[in-house]
Amino acid sequence: MSTDVLCLRPEADFTRVDAPAPATLRVAYRKPDDADVPALMRASDALIIPAVGPKLAPTLFDGGRVRLVQVTGAGLDRLEREAMVGLGIPVANVAGGSNSALAEYAVTTASMLLRRFAWADAELKSGNYAAFRACMVADNLAGLEGLTVGLVGFGTIGLAVAQAFHRTGCRVCYFDPAPRNPEAGREIGAEPVALDALLARSDVVSLHVPLLKETTGLIGARELNLMKPSAVLIQASRGGVVDEAALAAHLAAGRIGGAAVDVYSTEPPTPDNPLLRLGGEGARRLLLTPHIAGVTRQSWTYLFRSAWENIERVLLRGEPPLNRSY
Repeated sequence: MSTDVLCLRPEADFTRVDAPAPATLRVAYRKPDDADVPALMRASDALIIPAVGPKLAPTLFDGGRVRLVQVTGAGLDRLEREAMVGLGIPVANVAGGSNSALAEYAVTTASMLLRRFAWADAELKSGNYAAFRACMVADNLAGLEGLTVGLVGFGTIGLAVAQAFHRTGCRVCYFDPAPRNPEAGREIGAEPVALDALLARSDVVSLHVPLLKETTGLIGARELNLMKPSAVLIQASRGGVVDEAALAAHLAAGRIGGAAVDVYSTEPPTPDNPLLRLGGEGARRLLLTPHIAGVTRQSWTYLFRSAWENIERVLLRGEPPLNRSY
């Protein structure tokens, strides 16, 4: 039994977006918990995995010949960095493939929250047309043009989101101790600021940081207290960056204008997640999506084709992987 590549996502994911495995590779498709995965791991030259899913135990790689772990996205949360470095197995991702989708998500959800479109939808379906329309008019709701957007994280995705908001006429500021491309930020007038200053001045706060020790709980009660009561939060980074209980409390009390949440501390979120338990106006201020911000047909085509090309590069041509993360 041998195969060149073990892929821990369904073959249909690839074929339905016109990104099938190249004929040069022999690929076995499995679920992470299939009984023969450990044996296939030992017989594979490369492993391909989605960015979202359960962590992979380092022991899976023991006694194998894997020469590359290729992630079909940007996130690396499923792998233990120190273990992979110790094993000497390169790990590569696909940087930038979801940029357009994530930027579209951030701009769209910010507009929906600021103008209360989802809230209005629920009110009208409850028969509350006249009163809620009057409330929306009285509250003098703002569109995006001329507002200040604060990006927490200014890497590849953060820059793409900043550029998208800039195109709508927003002013942009960002917090990032080590921005990937500050010159590109200067070209759109994006101003680097401290986190507290960003939270205090922004009408939209959009998060785009990885989940690290330094970013876990980065946005908690203290940080939410700094935000304007009318401001909205876009959480499309990684679950754990935001204190979900604190966010739920602020939404319930009307202390921030709204939030869009695409990622959760536990995925799928458990029934006792405080965001799922919100009711009344707190729930109306919240827009939930299932870790889908970066997922479009176009983004998946790019991500999957790039992943296969990188595997061919390593296995067939003996070249170092592109976008090696560690």
